Amino acid sequence: MPSSTPTDYYLILDSGTSSSKVFAISSAGKIEFTKRIKHELHRPAPFHVECDANETFKACNSLLQSAVKFVKRNHGHILRCGFTVQRSTFLFWDKETKEPLTPALNWQDSRANDIVNNLQEYAEQVRAITGTPLSAHFGGPKYQYLVEQDAGLKQKVDSGKAWFGPLSAYLTHKFSDIACVDESIAGRSILMDIDSVSWSNELMTLFHVNPDSLPPLATTVGEFGTLTIDGISFPLSCVIGDQQAALIGQGGIAPNSLAMNFGTSGSVQFNSGQTPLHIPELLSSVLTSDNKSQYYLLEGTINACNSLFYWLEEELGIPHNKMMWNERSEHQTTSGVLIPGFIGLAAPYWTDQFETVQYKLNTSNDDEIVRAGMESVGFLVYDIIQSMKESLTNDDSMITASGGGSRSSLLQFIADLLQRPIGHSAVKDRTAMGVFQLLYHLDHAGTDISASHCDVVFNPEMNSDLRAEKIGDWKDALAIAGIRLNN
Repeated sequence: MPSSTPTDYYLILDSGTSSSKVFAISSAGKIEFTKRIKHELHRPAPFHVECDANETFKACNSLLQSAVKFVKRNHGHILRCGFTVQRSTFLFWDKETKEPLTPALNWQDSRANDIVNNLQEYAEQVRAITGTPLSAHFGGPKYQYLVEQDAGLKQKVDSGKAWFGPLSAYLTHKFSDIACVDESIAGRSILMDIDSVSWSNELMTLFHVNPDSLPPLATTVGEFGTLTIDGISFPLSCVIGDQQAALIGQGGIAPNSLAMNFGTSGSVQFNSGQTPLHIPELLSSVLTSDNKSQYYLLEGTINACNSLFYWLEEELGIPHNKMMWNERSEHQTTSGVLIPGFIGLAAPYWTDQFETVQYKLNTSNDDEIVRAGMESVGFLVYDIIQSMKESLTNDDSMITASGGGSRSSLLQFIADLLQRPIGHSAVKDRTAMGVFQLLYHLDHAGTDISASHCDVVFNPEMNSDLRAEKIGDWKDALAIAGIRLNN
């Protein structure tokens, strides 16, 4: 017999780099249904990484259909839906047909590097306006590159028939017929003024952007239209960046919250409160916003985390099922340094393309190379925290880490470098839970968002001499490669 009181559900769509997932979460906060579909990335040339946005939409539509069918079978009721999407993938699409006009250039794509190099005299202007470094990974250079390469696209843009924006905006438009860009992801375009939270006329001019091709900005929580899936209609009430959602899912809505997330890429995240911070080596963006308030995120991104080990599989000829990078790293030491150059370094160096650096590394030992790769992620976390240091209110409390790349060897190494405990977050699907928290708060105002619980805590173990030696070797390797702050 069905329950006399139907269960209320929130549907969460989480579209990441390598896959999309859907969740049906009860109003009690329990994930009762989830399904995943993997994505295919294409690499047609060096430093080119792209996907078919329509294929992503089809996967997401299939996932939402599955979730709606689950709710129907359980005689439930869908209250709201929310999207969380990886942030620096950009494309053009047709305003009327909503069909892609270009491939979606992935966040790893740096084909616009020549444009960035030619605009270096404006780098400080970009930073000052956006809170974000000038980089080929972001939207402005991708816009200029795509238009310059395609006369037919330029004609569509000039005639006002094309939208340009992040993958989240394309998905929102396809599903709800509302064209907008949420504020948390808009910052990755490097076209938004972080202080006024508006499109910047100066930067639109710099990147030759037609203002008519940018959808309006929208708060992360608000009215994004209505989705109708399998005959059931429900409001889309949240669109937010995946890293922002991940921090919120760990209780990071409180100012001064600090956390780390490791997936295909990595991120160190700090809730800087209701005022954006401008730190040259780091990113400032909107964490979350509604019609009453706005919170900001200070962030250091790491381009290669799990993607680093996919690359090493190809470089070393290791089958995917035998990589097991955590196990290889736990039982291996190295005095060498690996600085991966295949998609460049993000924070705090912002170097888009360079040859991979191997320093004091035994290249005949695959496990040592894997260990050095893992340590490169830890060194970048250390450098990001150093850049944040003056803004942090507590420099010895535990930092929580989450995501599929939060493995024991990496978290122990980070604890050793930072000389502070690192906790592994016990919250599963933290990104989806962050969106759930925001949606739930819409219907239950005043509800506190609980902090994350940790199931394992890694305390510093490395002796001070070895730690100093390793940090010194990392700095030497960066110097040899010509990589420095404020590039």
